[in-house]
Amino acid sequence: PRSPAALDAALARLVERVARRLRRAGSAGRTVVLRLRFADYAKATRSSTLPRPTAATATILAAARALLAQARPEIAARGLTLIGVTVANLAGDDDQLELPLDGRDPKALDAVLDEVRERFGPAAVTRAVQLRRDGAAPAAGALDE
Repeated sequence: PRSPAALDAALARLVERVARRLRRAGSAGRTVVLRLRFADYAKATRSSTLPRPTAATATILAAARALLAQARPEIAARGLTLIGVTVANLAGDDDQLELPLDGRDPKALDAVLDEVRERFGPAAVTRAVQLRRDGAAPAAGALDE
């Protein structure tokens, strides 16, 4: 059994890696897919299609978190051994841009974080949700920390 916070941290790590790969490839996607494997080895997928293609970490993470929240009762009943994230329905990154009406530009933050990780390595910057209580960052993709 894993706590909701541990699952959220693992999900955030996975989404960051996927979104970064999308941006590096100059791609964006509309469908966020959450892959689950339960303790009985049965597999399930949940997906959500966004209104427009994106490579923004925050947008993909919000969709993935919503899918995970929907699956929580089944996870609680069956246990979970694997979690994965995929972005599908890919399009070029040059599609219609979204007007950031909330005053923040998520692409700017993603670009800065990508540049820091390229220059100083993938562990140079991490989200607070990914930190363990002892302050150390768990390995990418690790659920058992």
